[in-house]
Amino acid sequence: MAKEGQAALDSITSVVARAAAKGPPPVERWNPPFCGDLDMRIATDGTWFYLKTPIGRPALVKLFASVLKREGDRYFLVTPVEKCGIVVEDAPFLAVELVVEERPAGRVLNFRTNVDDWVACGPDHKLRFEPESLTGGLKPYLHVRRDLWAKVTRALFFDLVALGEERDVAGRAMFGVVSMGTFFPMAGAEQVRDFA
Repeated sequence: MAKEGQAALDSITSVVARAAAKGPPPVERWNPPFCGDLDMRIATDGTWFYLKTPIGRPALVKLFASVLKREGDRYFLVTPVEKCGIVVEDAPFLAVELVVEERPAGRVLNFRTNVDDWVACGPDHKLRFEPESLTGGLKPYLHVRRDLWAKVTRALFFDLVALGEERDVAGRAMFGVVSMGTFFPMAGAEQVRDFA
């Protein structure tokens, strides 16, 4: 299986490297047959592992990230002719940088991911906040593309809280942030007041 996995990985790398010269791969249109699982994992901290060893070449990680596809709760690396499963522990990407842009139409929150994608938060790239079971806090996520999300780092989460405001949502006072005219609620305003 290790040789088969390596052959599949080499094939994916070769196809994607050739396609990358033509622009972002149209992964959403590819539906090849399943070729098995690779011993590849994206850890909670955003590190990519192959055969339990971190992939140290950022260019290779970006290449693999460009052909990442999600189907339900499973993740795959895909080409036009093959699809190989991988493990994602939390979210496949991390949001690691935030640039706040004040425009005449309002504030835009621009995020950079750990694979150097820039994403402008708004109606097409939403923020969501999930309860953190261990700490009782919140885990923020940003939609990047094709049902793939980036976990927002803790430092950036504090930046979002600093930019937050209260708004009425369906008769309830909510605390959240605005980007591109869209309000993204984090939690009830009373919860935030309790933390303060």
